[in-house]
Order: sequence, then structure tokens, then C-alpha cells
Amino acid sequence: MSNFHTFKIKVYYEDTDAGGIVYYARYLNFIERARTEMIYDHLKLNHARLKKEYNAVFVVRECNIKYHKSANFEDQLEIHTHVIKKTPVRLNLKQQVIRADEILVTAEVELAIIDSNGSISKLSQKLLEKI
Repeated sequence: MSNFHTFKIKVYYEDTDAGGIVYYARYLNFIERARTEMIYDHLKLNHARLKKEYNAVFVVRECNIKYHKSANFEDQLEIHTHVIKKTPVRLNLKQQVIRADEILVTAEVELAIIDSNGSISKLSQKLLEKI
């Protein structure tokens, strides 16, 4: 399976501040949506089924984000998600928010896998290979 995923999004008025630029915290929502779609596209599972059938939940353990330039109201953006490293208990991702080939935001995200009790869990090798 590819270690790369692209998600497209449009900036709506609700995403912006009074100046018409994307409010800094909204980028976290954008990259979360992209990660959710990557999991669905690669595993063919939504988070509810992943939890129910595999007792596994992805949670953000660490997130480092750099803002290079601002997006604006009605911009068309792409969020590129690269799987940098994967182990049975963690996924390390690099995510970029891009407008017309210009990198606006870069985030490095580490996801941990936990079970329904909040304890560290492991993904099966079969699922790990699909990511």
C-alpha cells in the first residue's frame, strides 16, 4: 500500500478570522480530516469499525506544526500525508497543507494505538501492511 495520501479541502468562511485568513487552529482540523480519510482509504475501515472489530483507536501522542504562509477564504487546499514510520504501536506522519504547489503548513504527527481501556495496543501485521 502507498505511504502517501492526498485529501482536498476548500476554505470556508467559518475557517477564517476577521481578516479572512485561516485561523491557526483550523489547520489541526484539516490535518485530522486528512488522517481520518487516509485510514479509511487504506484500511477500508472507519474509526468505529476499527475500534469495534480490532479494539484499536488512533490517538495523537505528539504534534509539531510549522506555519509558513496563510491560507485564505475560498482557497482550494490539498493535505498531503506521508507515512514516515510505522510500528505495531505507533505511526509517524508528515503532513503538509498545500495551495497550488506552495507549502503553507508542515506538521509532524505521532499517533499511538490504544485499546478501549486506554492501554497501549498493537495493530495486526495485516492492518499495518495496508497503511
